[in-house]
Amino acid sequence: MTDQAAMLRKRFEQFQNPKKQRTLAVVSGKGGVGKSNFSLNFSLSLKLKGYSVLLIDMDIGMGNVDILMGSQPSYSIIDYFKNNASFSDIIHTGAGGIDFIAGGSGLTDFLDMGEDQLARFFQEFESHLSNYDYILFDMGAGISTDTLHFILSVDDVIVLTTPEPTSITDAYAAMKFIHLQKDDIPFYVVVNRTISILDGKETYQKLKNVVGRFLERDIINLGAIPDDQNVAKAVRKQVPFIIFNENSQASKALTEIADRYCKQEFADPQENKKPFMAKLKRLLFER
Repeated sequence: MTDQAAMLRKRFEQFQNPKKQRTLAVVSGKGGVGKSNFSLNFSLSLKLKGYSVLLIDMDIGMGNVDILMGSQPSYSIIDYFKNNASFSDIIHTGAGGIDFIAGGSGLTDFLDMGEDQLARFFQEFESHLSNYDYILFDMGAGISTDTLHFILSVDDVIVLTTPEPTSITDAYAAMKFIHLQKDDIPFYVVVNRTISILDGKETYQKLKNVVGRFLERDIINLGAIPDDQNVAKAVRKQVPFIIFNENSQASKALTEIADRYCKQEFADPQENKKPFMAKLKRLLFER
């Protein structure tokens, strides 16, 4: 494995990523908080602002981004490895013109692939990523060893929670786990399904207090999304809620969240940070 890793690193040194782009992972401590729905609609909001976006469903085996927008993709990410699909084959265009890669089953095989398969994957992956301003990973509930590599490689992590005490506790646990591996990765918090403005502020403040006390660091408040019946209606219709009703409370709140994220007035400059692919390769092969 050592020789293989050395050979792969040598090959990857030739690849460059000249385009400035931002990568982010959306995580939650548990399922059922609306993470995939947020990831999809947040990506669409960025797309509507004129940015090029690639949404990658990393909830392998239980991915539902395609279902939420009523798409039936022919291939998922796992088809690239198991069925010899090309990288272009697994990138689909969905609602609102957004590009996405659907989840599949068996991503645990990813790290066991041979040298040629991994080299091909990273070469094509990197060449496609250069086409996008934002690359968003919709991570599965919880954090596994495999998905941790992707989370630690991105520029930013968006943590989705709800005002429920168990959701807040799980969100903190997820941040703690990531923080112990990499203590300088920014945490952006979004509170979903709030019943009032005060509800969102109080939930964020609870997380801020516990993170500050036990992890001795700060988190960034991106905003809150109200509990809106339009969201449930959109899910049943298999239409992103930001398209289903752009004037709904949830859609307006999400637009404000996307605006705040794009402005990046609260974040450190990214010029001196290593690109996503460089960090991911190091984590995968320098072990």
